Amino acid sequence: MMRERVKKLRKQSVDTVPYISMERAKIVDSVYKKYEGTVPVPVLRALALRELMTNKKLCINEGELIVGERGEAPGATPTYPELCCHTVEDLEIMNIREKISFKVTEDDKKVQAETIIPYWENRSMRHKILSRMSDEWKDCYKSGIFTEFMEQRGPGHTVCDNKIYKKGFIDFKNDIETAMGNLDYQNDDEALDRKHQLEAMSIACDAIMILGKRYEEYARELAEKEDDEVRKKELLDIAEVCSNVPAHAPRNFREALQMYWFTHLCVISELNPWDAYNPGRLDQHLNPFYEKEIEEGTLTHDDAEELLQCFWVKFNNQPAPPKVGVTLKESSTYTDFANINVGGVKVDGSDGVNEVSYMLLDVIDEMRLLQPSSNVQISKKSPQRFVKRACEISRKGWGQPSMFNADAVIQELINAGKSLEDARCGGTSGCVETGAFGKEAYILTGYMNLPKIFEITLNNGIDPMTGERLGIETGDPIEFESYEELMDAYKKQLHHFIDIKMQGNRIIEKLYATMMPVPFLSVVTDDCITKGKDYNAGGARYNVNYIQGVGIGTITDCFSAIKYQVFDRKAITMQELLDAIKDDFVGHEAILNLVKNKTPKYGNDDDYADDIMREIFAAYYNEVDGRKSIRGGVYKINMLPTTCHVYFGSVMGASSNGRRAKAPLSEGISPEKGADINGPTAVIKSASKMDHLKTGGTLLNQKFTPSVVAGEKGLDSMANLVRSYFNLDGHHIQFNVISRETLIKAQQNPEEYKDLIVRVAGYSDYFNNLDRVLQNEIIERTEQSFESMTCC
Repeated sequence: MMRERVKKLRKQSVDTVPYISMERAKIVDSVYKKYEGTVPVPVLRALALRELMTNKKLCINEGELIVGERGEAPGATPTYPELCCHTVEDLEIMNIREKISFKVTEDDKKVQAETIIPYWENRSMRHKILSRMSDEWKDCYKSGIFTEFMEQRGPGHTVCDNKIYKKGFIDFKNDIETAMGNLDYQNDDEALDRKHQLEAMSIACDAIMILGKRYEEYARELAEKEDDEVRKKELLDIAEVCSNVPAHAPRNFREALQMYWFTHLCVISELNPWDAYNPGRLDQHLNPFYEKEIEEGTLTHDDAEELLQCFWVKFNNQPAPPKVGVTLKESSTYTDFANINVGGVKVDGSDGVNEVSYMLLDVIDEMRLLQPSSNVQISKKSPQRFVKRACEISRKGWGQPSMFNADAVIQELINAGKSLEDARCGGTSGCVETGAFGKEAYILTGYMNLPKIFEITLNNGIDPMTGERLGIETGDPIEFESYEELMDAYKKQLHHFIDIKMQGNRIIEKLYATMMPVPFLSVVTDDCITKGKDYNAGGARYNVNYIQGVGIGTITDCFSAIKYQVFDRKAITMQELLDAIKDDFVGHEAILNLVKNKTPKYGNDDDYADDIMREIFAAYYNEVDGRKSIRGGVYKINMLPTTCHVYFGSVMGASSNGRRAKAPLSEGISPEKGADINGPTAVIKSASKMDHLKTGGTLLNQKFTPSVVAGEKGLDSMANLVRSYFNLDGHHIQFNVISRETLIKAQQNPEEYKDLIVRVAGYSDYFNNLDRVLQNEIIERTEQSFESMTCC
């Protein structure tokens, strides 16, 4: 039940218009100008964080119980000039663009023009990255072969474990001092570098404790001025909480939440990680505090729920920092992808669902906020009550929580080299990605446009959109005598483009390892202190990089159409098909009908198409998996798009499956829109033919009308579908439960549907926040029915 306090805080959060805050940029700028070149780079980065935490404006919103904002107020969104130095034109565009805009004042533009740009224009990581890339990398990037995550954001995708609930930052400082005392300057050539890293980590510990101390003092100051006795006591309680955390380990439920939140703020203030920090197994972390206080009588269920609701608002107050260009197109949302895991298993393998798990589900249901994202980890040991409660919330039609196969996630982590214990304590973050929480730097490096590479294959290495040669010469497809020749040509092009991507990745890895350390994130990631090594340089226990494949449904159907209609049935020639593609099928309606409606499609449990999917997946996996990173780890693959499937489609002409020019690609591992005609069971059977356990995450969207999942029968069918897919080793599934008619009405009358939330890819967003192309893509997704569902 949402109390009045939470209603007001939620309304403030939802109604606030995001705006650019120059506070962080000015403070970081001042530190660099004072210290750059006089102190080691890790120390410089730590000094910037300490100065920020010492001088940033504090904010305690009216009535709130959990305190702290990234900017000076809810919606205040900082910039990170050391990563991306925006032009004044960028700021002007952010201010006026219709979607995902940020208000920018004239004074802000003046600061950017006169203070930030002169110093940071050629110092930013974006400038350094782009200036070091080869011409062929730049050509591929410009043409939409792949994207680059670190072009405007830092490495991220890491998650908290339970260490901050057992230790305070004084304890972490003691660990750092011990590590410094163990340095071997006689036999270790890197001992001095380790010393600099550890010094930086110690300063970063000071930074968060300064923030906590300042909030303690500020709360007492406000309490002295407060006339309302109830609020005065609340402010004094806030001061008491902040007198203990983050310096010391939390003593109770409320302090545990505040401890995490201070940690979260420091991670996302230190740098702008690609996907915000995450609270990990929040229910399992909080449950010992909850049980103890319930037993002692110092906390009630309703008070605990209110604290969690206040905690939820804090996430929603932090819009993802502004993006421009391709990076905006690949992730066009305010959502910063903090994703809270609920359920799963404990470290001993037993069921991890507890009372806090159900409370979190209630909070997800009640708050209905875009942030944080939420998911349930469902194992074979999870109670059916838990699964049905998650489905009950999901069928309300706003896309949360998403659902993950906890058993598959654990196996994926083990396959990637994690110990069983670390795998069981891990889970998912961002959209769908797996990681060993608190112990791994699992860094996403960009998306790969699998159908675009096929488009180039069909043009013998030429990009038909620009006429430029991007690929290698693999032969004129008109002269291919077999389907196998075509597939072989595609695999050669795939190898060529992944080589180019990897050459760039290695340069970027090195830049971040040497020039953009993150000492605070290193403190809270296992083994960085012990190694005296930064998170971005391989200090974590596990270091895995990922490249995300996009458009598997599209490219499967493209190959299927050619194999079936050109080589097997010989209904059309390759020349006829290529001519139709060139003309966007205008004047070639008979061919369009053949490839679009008379060809086996992925998503229908048809091995003809699904076997092609498996071969393409294997080709992509074999090209990426196991390649070495400079951080001492390896590369692996994920299969997810965020909003990149829309951008990738926009840089392509028509496709051999009947997709029209510039139309979005398939998203995640979902079938092409309208291709899956045999019901949801057929979809999950097709999707399960992919080897999910070889990946670090796959994303499957399903869409139902509300009537299909209504009542107890609909709820049971939904829960059984999830269980069935997970029994087949599927990794993830999520639902849009909304009718096509409602979406069309919302598109036509946006003012009447301001609160309509839909599932996009690995996140939910307001339908009005999406551009029209993405809105249409969601409208066109197949509406499934359980009528044809059979047991798996």
